[in-house]
Amino acid sequence: MTRRNLTLPLLLIIALVLSACGNEKFKADINYEIQPFEYTNQHNEKVSLDSLKGKPWLAMFIFTKCTTVCPPMTINMTDIQKSFKDKGLEDYNIVGFSVDPESDSPKVLKNHLKNYPVPDDSKWNLLTGYTQKEIESFAAKSFHAFVKKTDNTDQVTHQSTFFLVDQNGVVVKSYSGEIDVPFDTIAIDMETIIEDGK
Repeated sequence: MTRRNLTLPLLLIIALVLSACGNEKFKADINYEIQPFEYTNQHNEKVSLDSLKGKPWLAMFIFTKCTTVCPPMTINMTDIQKSFKDKGLEDYNIVGFSVDPESDSPKVLKNHLKNYPVPDDSKWNLLTGYTQKEIESFAAKSFHAFVKKTDNTDQVTHQSTFFLVDQNGVVVKSYSGEIDVPFDTIAIDMETIIEDGK
C-alpha cells in the first residue's frame, strides 16, 4: 500500500477518535432514588431535595465531633472543589448530612466549616434538624449507607463515601472519600453530568 493510500484511513481514524471524545456521555453506576427531605443548613436556611434539583451535587455523611474519617473527608472535599474551580464548574452543590444532629446545630456546623480551606462556601450545605433515628433511616434508604450512633460514646459509625447525585435527585455514583480518593474521576464525572444536563 502506498503512502497516499495510507493517509485516508489514518485521517478517518483520527476523525472518529476526535468525534468520540466530544460526545462522551455520563454513565451511572448506581440508581438510588433519594427520599424527599427538608432539613436546615449551617446558615439556618431550609434545604430540601426539591430545592437542590436542577443541579448535580456531591453528598457525604460527617459530624463535627468525629475523630477519625471526617476531617480527611472534609479536606478531600475541599480539594475536589478546587478541581471544580480549576475546570470552571459552577452549577453544582456540596451537601454534608450530619450524623450527630443532637450535637451539630447550624451554628456549630457553620463554625466547623471555617476550620477548612473551602474555595467557595456558597456551594456547601451542612445539614441538620432531624433525629438520630431519622438520619440513620434516611442514609440507609436513600444512599444505601450505614450510619449508627455508638452507645456510651460521642462517636457515630458511618461510611467514608462520597456520593454523586444527579439533577433529578438520584444517586448515580459513589467514591471513596477518605483514602485513594479518585479526584480526577470525580471532577470529570461532575463536568460531564453538568454538560449532559444543559
